[in-house]
Amino acid sequence: MREAVHYGLHFGLPILVAFGWYPRKSWLVLGILLAGLLIDLDHLLADPVFDPGRCSIGYHPLHSYFAIAVYVALLLFRKTRLLGLGLMIHIAADSADCLLLAMEAQGG
Repeated sequence: MREAVHYGLHFGLPILVAFGWYPRKSWLVLGILLAGLLIDLDHLLADPVFDPGRCSIGYHPLHSYFAIAVYVALLLFRKTRLLGLGLMIHIAADSADCLLLAMEAQGG
């Protein structure tokens, strides 16, 4: 279930936003929102690159609290708002994954 929620948010939420709120520019907006997935390149700096038991938030450089503050700041400006939204959707998906991971660890 954790994977379904995680990847559902990574891909489903951008699709809903792009086609629901930007019908005339939906494909362009979807591309910008999905560009938020590029912050996962920081996983290449970790050893191991993929660890299903690791929470990304606060661990990887582009998932740090400082980086998240920058992504929130991008929401404040019209020209960077969609990129900021894509990055924050990514962070929301990873945060949900961390929450579900913690629940699994507690046996729930």
